[in-house]
Amino acid sequence: MKPHYESKKLCLAVLIAMLFFSSSGCSESADVNQSQFEEYSIAPDVFTTLQKTVVPVPVPPNAENIYPYEVSKYKQNGYGDWNYGTGIDFVKRLDIMPSNYSGASANNTSSLLHFFTITDIHITDKESPAQAIYLGYKGGSPSTYSPVMLYSTQVLDAAVQTINALHKQKPFDFGISLGDTCNSIQYNELRWYIDVLDGKNINPDSGAKDDPHPGPHNDYQDEYKAAGLDKTINWYQALGNHDHFWMGFLPPNDYIRRNMTGEYIVNLGNPFIDPRGLDSRGFYMGSINGSTPYGDVIGAGSVKDLKTPPKVLAADPNRRALSRTEWMSEFFNTSSSPKGHGFNQSNVRTGFACYTFEPKSNIPIKVIVLDDTQRDDDLNNPDTLGYGHASLDNERYDWLVKELDKGQAEGKLMIIAAHIPISVEQADSMMGWNPAAPISEAQLISKLHEYPNLILWIAGHRHLNIVTALKSPDAARPELGFWEVETASLRDFPQQLRTFEIVRNSDNTVSIFATDVDPAVKDGSLAAISRSYAAATRQIFNMTPDPMPTGSYNAELVKQLTPEMQAKLSVVGGGV
Repeated sequence: MKPHYESKKLCLAVLIAMLFFSSSGCSESADVNQSQFEEYSIAPDVFTTLQKTVVPVPVPPNAENIYPYEVSKYKQNGYGDWNYGTGIDFVKRLDIMPSNYSGASANNTSSLLHFFTITDIHITDKESPAQAIYLGYKGGSPSTYSPVMLYSTQVLDAAVQTINALHKQKPFDFGISLGDTCNSIQYNELRWYIDVLDGKNINPDSGAKDDPHPGPHNDYQDEYKAAGLDKTINWYQALGNHDHFWMGFLPPNDYIRRNMTGEYIVNLGNPFIDPRGLDSRGFYMGSINGSTPYGDVIGAGSVKDLKTPPKVLAADPNRRALSRTEWMSEFFNTSSSPKGHGFNQSNVRTGFACYTFEPKSNIPIKVIVLDDTQRDDDLNNPDTLGYGHASLDNERYDWLVKELDKGQAEGKLMIIAAHIPISVEQADSMMGWNPAAPISEAQLISKLHEYPNLILWIAGHRHLNIVTALKSPDAARPELGFWEVETASLRDFPQQLRTFEIVRNSDNTVSIFATDVDPAVKDGSLAAISRSYAAATRQIFNMTPDPMPTGSYNAELVKQLTPEMQAKLSVVGGGV
């Protein structure tokens, strides 16, 4: 199937935009009458992709080619159908071990740490006048338009309930969200995100009150009670590029900030390649009519074709843009633990979004949460394609080295949690390292290879389930290698989260079991509709899941321990 393209100019814009996947309902009123709304339940059969997977059904060969915004035609043409398929076992990866190592005689002896990751949720105010729907609604890039944007809070709620069910089966020590909580820096988007995790009432309808299907609890605009993450699970937060840049790409200017809280839909040219960025003009970016069952696109098109500047149905002050420091401060307005979710008041004052924590007092493991997004004051060089790259300045690099030095000296295994992965993109990639960064990617990786206790880098950003081995530069010292594991997005297919279990083995290695999890959506639920739309989006935009056909990948990742850590871990840990 071939996607539709309206023009060559639009095609160029949306291809570049593909980088940026990577009033009511807010906390001021969320505590009122908490019991009056129903919860959305999930399917009772909760499983991981070890047991079964979600497999899209191929589109019939005679299906009509349709535009992404023609949502009412999806089902009748066979777009978005899916079935359950067989599970995917762990692939045992020995890439960073000595060439003569087989691990055949090793047994898992004790569990050290069990946690989950969610990332790239992209909670979206679909009725905002300041999204970028025009760049995707007729083809090209699902990152700017896809009907999954109608159901972003409900999908997160289903994922949270799935995590709670897995927690009952085997308790998590903590969870971490790896960034891009919101689609585009709006206050109401962030509050919906935090309030879903806190278990508050969620009203995902901004502006005027809309009800596509009369009655409660039956459409994407209805207010509902989120289940909330189990209060015994501490959850932590990392910063993503979408959390402090407009659409994850550019710092908001006065025009964007003004339009966010107003009625008029933004008028932009080609902000992704035009040197004028958000000062360019020529196309109305569009919005969603939240009173329609399929979320009809409104106000999208060329200025020359739309003679009257289009408006959304109503303005909303809760659409205001948040700065980096304002974004971090909202994590202190929460009823779940820990307060601040990793950030402290110093982070809020300075905008420095890095911190560390140690999940278990009796296990020597340290988590380093690193902000590797670009700075808000980076120069906008069109050759670097905006602000969606990974980047480190000297301040963050020096902080990272200090924390790694400290963890190594204290005899602790270390995990780096960051939004953007390293060593997976070409130098000129739109999703790779910022070529103008003070610290180069090669310099960072070379430094990381000095720490034998660094076992894992976890990341989101690319919406993929990919595992990368960063092998030791010295074959005689395999312990200097480490693993990188990416977690897919809850927005785009396969809409998954990940679980990790770190286990000590009998041969003085550790295994990291990385497992993909599909939210346990109930048939006919809003989260199930979103899954169907996510699968349809893949098909209409002619995108291939990686890995095929489910986008899922489970792995056991083996890492050599130093003699010092072998001795230290021999006296800690519980059963497997």
